[in-house]
Amino acid sequence: MTTRTCEHCPGPMPITARADARYCSGRCRVAAHRARRTLPAELTSRPRWIRHTARKVPLTTGGSVASSTDPSTWSRYSDAAASSAGAGVGFVLDGDGVVCLDLDHCLDEDGVPLPWAQTILDAAVDTWVEVSRSGDGLHVWGLGELQHGRRITVGGGGTVELYADGRYIAVTGRTVGGTPQRLGDLQHVIDALL
Repeated sequence: MTTRTCEHCPGPMPITARADARYCSGRCRVAAHRARRTLPAELTSRPRWIRHTARKVPLTTGGSVASSTDPSTWSRYSDAAASSAGAGVGFVLDGDGVVCLDLDHCLDEDGVPLPWAQTILDAAVDTWVEVSRSGDGLHVWGLGELQHGRRITVGGGGTVELYADGRYIAVTGRTVGGTPQRLGDLQHVIDALL
């Protein structure tokens, strides 16, 4: 049996929690909603938001299937955040210079970045970083150019996925430390990884 975790803290969900519950307590629910209000303006100002299911199927704000390549299925952030369809919000990357580095399984059980991930974080200063839905990964958001998505293995056994177009990323709003609420330049990090 898999233990479900809170989308905010990410502590274990109470045994008595409903099957569709997303937070372990009212305090976590409120904190998560407040954190979502502090997403970078470079993301919230673009009408490229979708909802998604727990299995990461993209949805429109009305609950129909959405597409990461069809702008008619995207919406404004305020509409996506207000919708109750699915399990959360996601941002669509469309090749306009917004990129996301997805660091898989890079946090230890105490939430501390593994050495290979810390090296990337040290290079990606002054940009917004959030914990992924799994609770053990990170999304490093920023600006840069990337011809096509790539999945690479870095020293220390880590896996990084680099995305700039034709994908959506589930956004949690659970920031790491004192991460700034803006997107910084990640081109030097992308070049070093590739």
